[in-house]
Amino acid sequence: MSAVPTVDLAAVKVRQQATWASGDFARVATLIVPMAEILCDAADLRAGSKVLDVACGSGNGAIAAARLNCDVTGVDYVPALLDRARERAAAERLDVDFRDGDAEALPFADATFDATITVVGSMFAADHHKAAAELVRVTKPGGTIGLASWRPSGFIGQMFRTTGKHVPPPAGVSSPLLWGTEEHLAELFGDDVAWTHRERTFTWRFTSPAAFVECFATYYGPTVKALEAAGTGREALLQDLEQLAASADELGEPGAIRIAATYLESVGLRV
Repeated sequence: MSAVPTVDLAAVKVRQQATWASGDFARVATLIVPMAEILCDAADLRAGSKVLDVACGSGNGAIAAARLNCDVTGVDYVPALLDRARERAAAERLDVDFRDGDAEALPFADATFDATITVVGSMFAADHHKAAAELVRVTKPGGTIGLASWRPSGFIGQMFRTTGKHVPPPAGVSSPLLWGTEEHLAELFGDDVAWTHRERTFTWRFTSPAAFVECFATYYGPTVKALEAAGTGREALLQDLEQLAASADELGEPGAIRIAATYLESVGLRV
């Protein structure tokens, strides 16, 4: 029997951090602002409550919570994204405390927050169990945990699989898309959280399949790094991504495209 290779998750995390620091994820994140707004509403965040947005990126979840008059903190491990989050909050005259922090080792005491949210954030942590445990640890008993996670069967899942055919993901590392399944969340959180799940759809809109590819190839870190790693296969990957966008288009006409991308909205009570 061959030995199961040991995965250096610390090294994986370093590479992931570099991935999200590449491109300009804020340019993509601004397109999915509605996901954060919907999650904060579904989580029924209360004005005056202490809310943490984990792996906040450029601040979508934190800013949505601040608009509800919550006392909000956002954490991320990419300084450039935190700078963009601060710019956005300042532009709206919103008071949000953005801090450097790792989703797998949050810099807060136990039971600090009334609600903890993550919008397609914690799902990308290298160690799923640590990330889940941290969400539970910093949330008060009786508090709320809210997640928005891409479905593996949806468009983003298809995009990751298309990319993976050209640039395979690291061996032994759990797919972030597992967070988009009820079964994986049940395994991660056990009896610590009583969940209510709902499948939702976010709609991507671009002027053409080529415009979709240009956006992700320029700004979305995972695609940027995959294209770098593809080497001589770069053009083939670009073509496959464009074909994917064209095949997923619901309009079926020359010009603008509309792509439905499913995600799992999970709102739970911290037991």
